[in-house]
Amino acid sequence: MTPNELVDKFVALETHIAGRRGEFALFALFLREDAPERWDLMIAAPWIGPDRDGAVKYFVDEIKSFLGPDYLTLLSRIVIIDPNETAVEKLNRAIHVDHNPAEVRDSNFFGLAIKQAFIITSKRPGAPVAG
Repeated sequence: MTPNELVDKFVALETHIAGRRGEFALFALFLREDAPERWDLMIAAPWIGPDRDGAVKYFVDEIKSFLGPDYLTLLSRIVIIDPNETAVEKLNRAIHVDHNPAEVRDSNFFGLAIKQAFIITSKRPGAPVAG
């Protein structure tokens, strides 16, 4: 599967979940330098409560049911981030997309060296997205 095919599937997943649960501040796939074969799914949303383990389980279940269990093998981890975290807010200011992926290469996000990233949604919740 090509990265673009993978991203298309995760755009569909993000759109599906956003329609059911609410908008995301961040929904992105990161390919770390130290884990070049698997993607990190980075998620921040105001509707995710303090139960991070429960949130990860919810996303695992959604991936299995919406995309199929094979898609989990493409992920290294699912990371739930507070949408008010400074790094998320900085990313929201730098990249404004909503279900329309922006590709970023050779960058540093959240203190991680990122070989490639697809930012599927990045916006302040409730804020309009340019474009």
